[in-house]
Amino acid sequence: MLRVILVPVFILLIVYGYLTEALMTFVLAGLTDLLDGLIARRFNLKSQLGMLLDPLADKLLLVSAFVLLSLPGLDLQTRIPVWLTVTVISRDVLLVIGVVIVNLALGRHVFPPSIWGKLTTIWQLLAVFLVLTANAAGFVTVWIRPVFFVTLALTVFSGLHYLIRGRRLLSFRQARD
Repeated sequence: MLRVILVPVFILLIVYGYLTEALMTFVLAGLTDLLDGLIARRFNLKSQLGMLLDPLADKLLLVSAFVLLSLPGLDLQTRIPVWLTVTVISRDVLLVIGVVIVNLALGRHVFPPSIWGKLTTIWQLLAVFLVLTANAAGFVTVWIRPVFFVTLALTVFSGLHYLIRGRRLLSFRQARD
């Protein structure tokens, strides 16, 4: 819940130009995510609500960061390219649509994250962290572009990977029926 609460705080800090504080809030959200995961695994405290809120909080924070850090109207020296933001959001929308289709066709189905999905999230977080850091410190970065391209490649690849997994599930069901 704390991460969900931190999302509007993070958004307001960026919009009003408190970039160092936005960076600290982003890092705090990441640390609470890590701590939450460690506690849940260590003490076997997994819950249905937690399984819903955890990825939701992650997506809210990441999508908010990508959108805000690519807006031309904000006073930022370093931005996330719009093409990367559109790709990240499009992948997430397609995945949600895919999950809905699979759940409607097959009944409730849980999709555990793949290694490609986890790598994508790590690189997306890295891209946001680097852009926030560059803006908070007040310098322009040339070396961040390769991070954008790796993030793009992983976002597209993991999206295709998840779509293929969903297609296989649907094909398996059709073959069975």
